[in-house]
Amino acid sequence: MAEGRGSSLVHLLVIVLSLIAFGFAIAAERRRSTGTLHDDIVTNRTYCVYTSDVATGYGVGAFLFLLSGEALLMGITKCMCFGRPLSPGSNRAWTIIYFVSSWLTFLVAEACVIAGAKQNAYHTKYRDMLLAENFSCETLRKGVFVAGAVFIVANMILNVYFYMYFTKATTQPAHKTNRTSSNIGMAGYA
Repeated sequence: MAEGRGSSLVHLLVIVLSLIAFGFAIAAERRRSTGTLHDDIVTNRTYCVYTSDVATGYGVGAFLFLLSGEALLMGITKCMCFGRPLSPGSNRAWTIIYFVSSWLTFLVAEACVIAGAKQNAYHTKYRDMLLAENFSCETLRKGVFVAGAVFIVANMILNVYFYMYFTKATTQPAHKTNRTSSNIGMAGYA
């Protein structure tokens, strides 16, 4: 392993887990439930019939793979709270910036895919029958899973940079200054 590069296996695992989550999010968007109105002649009721509920499973799969990738990286880096301190300098600054950005994109991506999965399941399972004259079958809006997929890719990129700068900041030695004399005088007030 080169100085400050980090483990290639960690990079590979984070990228693979994020790409699998991305694939699940795209698959969930393509397989969203759609509803059609049907009339029951016997009971004189109009009801919604929805297509399969596979997008909910894909959304949960995206959630779990992204969560496992983030947990892996935070476990290895000890969430920047424990372990070796970061050396002062630009690498520490970039590590903190990428850490915060990574967590923000992670939370948005997780919110998008889990909210999309929940809404897709709600419309598929619980909106069976209504006693209204004119209504439409509600479905999940287009783009919820795509937004999650975009944030998953952004999170993957930020995680790779976070880990790269984290390893640089923990492996480089801290710069110590040798001061022979103090620059601040200790004279009393005149």
